[in-house]
Amino acid sequence: MSKAKRRDIPRYSAPIIETHCHLDYLDKDALHSTLARSREVGIERIITIAVSVDNLQVVRELASTHADVWGTQGIHPHEAESYTAVVERTIREGLAQERIVAVGEIGLDYFYDHADRAVQRRVFEQQLALAADTELPVVIHTREADDDTRDILQNFSGSLRKKGVIHSFTSGLPLAEFCLAEGFTLGFNGITTFKQADNVRDVVRHTPVDRILLETDAPYLTPVPYRGRPNAPFYLPFIAEQLAELKALTPEELITQAYHNSMRVFFAGVQD
Repeated sequence: MSKAKRRDIPRYSAPIIETHCHLDYLDKDALHSTLARSREVGIERIITIAVSVDNLQVVRELASTHADVWGTQGIHPHEAESYTAVVERTIREGLAQERIVAVGEIGLDYFYDHADRAVQRRVFEQQLALAADTELPVVIHTREADDDTRDILQNFSGSLRKKGVIHSFTSGLPLAEFCLAEGFTLGFNGITTFKQADNVRDVVRHTPVDRILLETDAPYLTPVPYRGRPNAPFYLPFIAEQLAELKALTPEELITQAYHNSMRVFFAGVQD
């Protein structure tokens, strides 16, 4: 756990959008408390992310029962071997709901290799095709798979009208430059505050501010100064402060730009 001195969570006047977390990991009481605390610090919208067959419906229900929560539909690379024609139909049905704003979390993970790599690639391609067909943005996970991620996106980018985000970006600068050139945004979270994350901070410095999204990946990756506690959307102001410092902006300026970026990527044409 970080030895950084903990302080009160700052509240800025500009609203914040949480573009990536996992609210379904919380029980009812914790969910209520998390949403209330998030609203208190200016979190206006939260996108909770689907990752598996088991939470597709749960994400839909969370998005449909909370006014400030939206969701996604997709199968994480860890779960790629569960992807079937029936699952794809379930995802497609979910994507038709108005509170669902993206296809994700999809992609490749060669760090853990919980699923066969060839299967991961196939399922990634199938879900990219689904995003192209439904004209929705994608939420992409990539870890230790820069080359294959680039090769697959190179084949699909032209058909993705709304592009999307490479979330929790920790890959190399060459992949960042490719994704930015293709029109994608990059999502940054508490990792940017970690002592050993100079590589991620370098990518932040190279990323135009109009391509940055704020996220937590809660309950994981809690930022300094609260490392060691479960993460939550209400810690986003600390991430915003770190990104603002890296981009030589005020936190208000960074938050405002990230808000516009998030609205453009996920909520253009979406009814509240």
